Amino acid sequence: MADISIRSVRKAYGKDEVVHGVDLDIYDGEFIVILGPSGCGKSTLLRMIAGLEEITAGEVAIAGQVVNQMEPRERGCAMVFQNYALYPHMTVAENIGYALKVAGMAKAERIARVTQVATSVGLDGMLDRKPGQLSGGQRQRVAMARAIIREPRVFLFDEPLSNLDAKLRVQMRHEIRRIHNRIAATSVFVTHDQHEGMTLADRMVIMNKGTIEQVGTPEEVYDHPATTYVAGFIGSPAMNFLPGRISTAGRAVVLEGGARLDISAAAALGHDGLLVQVGLRPEQIAIAAPGQSGLPVRFDFAEELGSGRLYHFLHEDLPVTVHSDEKRRFAPGEPATLTVPPVAVHLFDAQTTQSLTAAAALAEARARVNA
Repeated sequence: MADISIRSVRKAYGKDEVVHGVDLDIYDGEFIVILGPSGCGKSTLLRMIAGLEEITAGEVAIAGQVVNQMEPRERGCAMVFQNYALYPHMTVAENIGYALKVAGMAKAERIARVTQVATSVGLDGMLDRKPGQLSGGQRQRVAMARAIIREPRVFLFDEPLSNLDAKLRVQMRHEIRRIHNRIAATSVFVTHDQHEGMTLADRMVIMNKGTIEQVGTPEEVYDHPATTYVAGFIGSPAMNFLPGRISTAGRAVVLEGGARLDISAAAALGHDGLLVQVGLRPEQIAIAAPGQSGLPVRFDFAEELGSGRLYHFLHEDLPVTVHSDEKRRFAPGEPATLTVPPVAVHLFDAQTTQSLTAAAALAEARARVNA
């Protein structure tokens, strides 16, 4: 397959720059997911790799070869689109084998290849159908088979599951990952859906307004978000944020209203008095038993999830959500207390939005390696 190297890549439409000097290395055989909201530049970046968008500045190299001036067909990439892009007048077999026909492959060999690839994605028995006779999931399989049959160096996926229902999206996620593993492809997958990113990626690239905010494994991005943007984007339900100030002497962060949360010494070191945003993941905090100390809140409302509940509280009129397996009853406005272990407290510089706790965790990890 192929490495992909992206160096200082920019994209502008006139005076409007939508990708701002992106640098990224994608390794041979890796499954990378580029994740972000609509308009963040993720699809534009993918299309520049494919050659479907001209690069304004910087360079893209595939397998060590700069491809800026190469035509899309010369780059060794196969792209799977959101809208399938199938030929409606052709059968499934004709759609899958079209690239081989154009390349002049003998008919018998072409039919054998089409049958083999169609079977690998569960389309055997459907080769004589037209796209209009297929379900959305089946059409997406045809699009994937058409990409696989070209034996590309790189697979590019542009939100391919967005048009499918929730159950089918899960099935197709599994299918895409199985295909990637089976053919040892280098895959780049663009989506706005964090569940797709977390379940598919070897590494995730989180984009925001044309720049990369963080690159890391799903676990790294979830456990150690680099910025408030990443912290708020990754995780469902979303992370809670409360303003506070670090007290190094007390190894605590003091929230508005005077409540204190214990923090690690590494996170506090050198930041006494710093204004911060305190991030708390709903699943990492708990409702305290009567008499326990912690974060004082008032009950607002709850959402039933079947296996648990989302409890919505207020602290100094700021929302705090707790995801709990416990099923307790509260009256509107009833006071309660939340327990927050120090490892669950994420601290972000209020001015720069950069994480202090992620930096501390990285420093501790480096110290262990060098010990």
